[in-house]
Parts: sequence; C-alpha cells; structure tokens
Amino acid sequence: MNDENSKKIWSYIQEAGDKLIGKLPPSRSHPKGRNPYAHVAICVKSKFGQSYKDIPDERIDEVLNFIDYLVEHPS
Repeated sequence: MNDENSKKIWSYIQEAGDKLIGKLPPSRSHPKGRNPYAHVAICVKSKFGQSYKDIPDERIDEVLNFIDYLVEHPS
C-alpha cells in the first residue's frame, strides 16, 4: 500500500478505536480491559492475512468498509 493510503487507513483505525472505547465485551485474557485500537488492527490483519500496510491499494475501500463493520458490530 502506498504511504498516503497507509496513513488514511491508520487514521481510520484510530477513529474506529475511539468509537469502540468501552464497547468491546470483557475478556478473561484482558482483565484490565481491551485495547480497541489493537482490536481493529488485529481484526484487519486476520481478515486480510497481512498488515494493513501490506494490503494492495486497490483493496482500500474493502478495508475501510470492514473497519466500519467492526465499529457497528463490536466483538
């Protein structure tokens, strides 16, 4: 992914993390609370099989739509 798109996705991940603060269900693995920013980044990596920086530019809309889905459906 080019630098401009990478920055755009990182900014979108941060905004999504802001929206998910306090909305993720509790987890025994995270007794002090879950990190919503890490959650979004990990979900993107899991879904696309690579870091957001390594996803091809032509898939940027798909990544942004997936991040929107994560905000709408906290898990």
